[in-house]
Amino acid sequence: MRASHADRERAVDVLKAGFAEGRLLQPEYEQRITRAYKAQTHAELQMLVADLPQGPVPQAQFVPQRPVPATFMPMQMPVPVHTNSSATGALVCGIMTPVTWGLTAIPAVILGHKARAEIRRTGERGDGQAITGLVLGWLGIGGWALFILVTILVAVANL
Repeated sequence: MRASHADRERAVDVLKAGFAEGRLLQPEYEQRITRAYKAQTHAELQMLVADLPQGPVPQAQFVPQRPVPATFMPMQMPVPVHTNSSATGALVCGIMTPVTWGLTAIPAVILGHKARAEIRRTGERGDGQAITGLVLGWLGIGGWALFILVTILVAVANL
């Protein structure tokens, strides 16, 4: 049976899809397209597309099958995120700095830096506590440095 123009276009569409999917190399694709437009019968067209899929190829769909409906599965409780204990220690030492006349300022700074490093590494909570402890600790250290500087200046002025 003789092939119509629509039959040739359908064969060319199959060849285009085969080329787009990587089933045909460029030279073979061009050769088959040329032969498709020159084909006179259905048999000639069929020989050109016989080794290619004639339509969409069904894709294997992965659908996970649950043996038990989700309603009857145990509830997944979210894992609680804990507050870093070093951050809490930094905050307590920072708050205690005025009460202890600055003795807890250095531990507040040390614990604050340690807590921030741990929080970045583990993702725990408490960054605000660590920063507060750091600020209060550095203020305590700065207060002591200012006190010592003023004392030295007063001593030098009295000489």
